[in-house]
Amino acid sequence: MKQYIENGNAILGIEFGSTRIKAVLIDDKGEVLAVGGFGWENSLVNGIWTYAEEEFFQGLKGAYSTLKQDVKEKYGVTLKKLKAIGISGMMHGYLPFNDKGELLAPFRTWRNTIAGDAANKLTNEFDFNIPDRWSIAHLYHAILNDEAHVKDIAYFTTLAGYIHTLLTGEKVLGIGEASGMFPMEGNNYSEKMLDKFDELVADKGYPWKIREILPKVLVAGENAGTLTEKGALLLDEEGDLQAGIPMCPPEG
Repeated sequence: MKQYIENGNAILGIEFGSTRIKAVLIDDKGEVLAVGGFGWENSLVNGIWTYAEEEFFQGLKGAYSTLKQDVKEKYGVTLKKLKAIGISGMMHGYLPFNDKGELLAPFRTWRNTIAGDAANKLTNEFDFNIPDRWSIAHLYHAILNDEAHVKDIAYFTTLAGYIHTLLTGEKVLGIGEASGMFPMEGNNYSEKMLDKFDELVADKGYPWKIREILPKVLVAGENAGTLTEKGALLLDEEGDLQAGIPMCPPEG
């Protein structure tokens, strides 16, 4: 197994759960080779359940570093190469960014139920049930409240989508995760509902259309980018992990 890991055949998965960020290294049969983790808790800030942005980075590094240490202790190997990486996380929620990649509002997690009115209005307009935890409900809630940040949105995504973007630079989501942001039709967002949403907010005069700020939808097996040099250092601040590792579409 030492040789297997040294040759870069192992696969890494990192899951951003509600109370723990879990890192798991597996072989190509799904057998667990090593694990790591980082505990975190959401906080209620100004009526919103959230996690601080710095915790994303601390948790990512923390979960990976404990897994790396587990690999070292079990196999006597310093983890440098991987066959693939996948990110998963809490679905839904709201993370809006400007064109510089700066977070415009605190992360609104799936636990928040503040977007009920917006969700009900979208449900009526779309003739399709929109739960209040969905990302589009949170965006519409911000619009209905005339929140100043909305005009500056360049893209918005989920937690798994954001971590994937940090590691690859790609603004994509797996189809399962994307279905918790906006209604789907086939393998993409519903064209009819995208048009309807743009009509709903047209009077606001925003410089964006909804298609432009949603992540691109991918299905399993599609190219979701590779780990960048910057992304590798976000995971492994010791600099041992090599860039260029393929990453699968992020899921929930």
